[in-house]
Amino acid sequence: MKTFKGRVIAGGNWQGEAVVSHGGVNTLATFQKSAMANKKEVIVSDQNNADIFGKNITGKALCLPITIGSTTGGLVIQTVCSMKINPACFLFSRHIDSLAASGIVLARIWENSPVIAVDMLGDEFLETVKTGDTLKVEEDGTVTIL
Repeated sequence: MKTFKGRVIAGGNWQGEAVVSHGGVNTLATFQKSAMANKKEVIVSDQNNADIFGKNITGKALCLPITIGSTTGGLVIQTVCSMKINPACFLFSRHIDSLAASGIVLARIWENSPVIAVDMLGDEFLETVKTGDTLKVEEDGTVTIL
């Protein structure tokens, strides 16, 4: 068991599976195909992200350094949250970027989404957590790899 403490952006308690990207996650490329096809889950469609390409991230903890790509990033996050096909948690090793933050805040306020976001978990977090690990996320920003 290893514990990390981050800054709460959108709090909550949750336990489940991690999916890890060591590079920035392009929100449009990641979510677009599943959202536009009105799928019941997101299978990552970003072929440029070998860590998560082809993986189901719905209801899981997406562990990442930052989101990248188009200025539509926040809207894309809000949209998948409104469709209830979003990751349960966005766990950032670095500071959350403004686009991801806006999408998560809008999803919480306008969509009443329970999506959780914690940032500043540190490089060691992303070096330690592996896809398939079980994580426990607490309201105060504590993330434990079980």
